[in-house]
Amino acid sequence: MARNVFTSFHYKPDNWRASTVRSIGKIEGNSVATPNKWETVTNGGDAAIKKWINDNMTGKSCVIVLVGENTANRKWINYEIERAWSEKKGIVGIHIHNLKNGDGEKSNKGDNPFDYFDFGSKKFSSVIKCYNPPYTDSQKVYNHIRENIENWIEEAIEIRKNN
Repeated sequence: MARNVFTSFHYKPDNWRASTVRSIGKIEGNSVATPNKWETVTNGGDAAIKKWINDNMTGKSCVIVLVGENTANRKWINYEIERAWSEKKGIVGIHIHNLKNGDGEKSNKGDNPFDYFDFGSKKFSSVIKCYNPPYTDSQKVYNHIRENIENWIEEAIEIRKNN
């Protein structure tokens, strides 16, 4: 069963990689904004961006943070993580730096975005999982994500129910 999820990622550098993960067919949810639509949203300022995020997160059971080189500690990624947690949605991270982009390039591994949040006296990263596929070959990374994403989502939902 495909879960209805919200995907969070750094748009410009990781849109291709995010689309690759979304094409796996194991998740349903918000459609990725086209560059023109995203430009329209961002031109509306912070209120328009928040509205777009809030509208697209409604009805989702989990938020998947697709972690690229510069995803961690970005303003809107942080907002999405905070909102997901406050709405009791599952949250999981997946490193995507070894997936190729549209130009066939990979990127450097980014920081765990959950290291920037506190959960009581601990970091979110001690509670929320952030998976790093153990391969450098883009196709193997894709296959690893495809084989595990459903379990990661279910685990994230269960973790949130218990925390």
